[in-house]
Amino acid sequence: MTLDIAVPEPPDLSNRGTPRGFEWEEETLGSEDFYREDIEDLLQEGAWKEGFSEWAEYTSLDETHGRTVDDLGLFQSFDFYWDPSEDRLRFDAPTISDDWREQEATESLDSSTVSMIDGELDDLGRAVQEMLEDYLERNDEESDYGWGEDTAGNREE
Repeated sequence: MTLDIAVPEPPDLSNRGTPRGFEWEEETLGSEDFYREDIEDLLQEGAWKEGFSEWAEYTSLDETHGRTVDDLGLFQSFDFYWDPSEDRLRFDAPTISDDWREQEATESLDSSTVSMIDGELDDLGRAVQEMLEDYLERNDEESDYGWGEDTAGNREE
């Protein structure tokens, strides 16, 4: 099934705190940059649109569910960041809040649909993460994106 909704704007990654579930390790203290600004640039350059479009081709969400996700602001709640402790790109997918039964936008949902939507959002995060990794590989030789130990010295500040 193809989800037929307009591609929403990429999430705004500015003014985000420490990623959910992230714990600093002694060897990563002092490298507090999650490179969200650079990642947001890549999302704006097309990684979000391409990842979203790819995901929309195979998602189980229908248009009603897609609109519900959009109305709840969940597409905008994605967080993409560079994890300095694992030296890799990661994401946090949003979920429908635990009080979903009390929200007007979710009143027509049941618990299995909420679980399905949460799973589909995780799939969207993976699709966009893969697209971001493709963008990083394509841009590796011609840009200053490269946040691992081997390329940290090549990045312009």
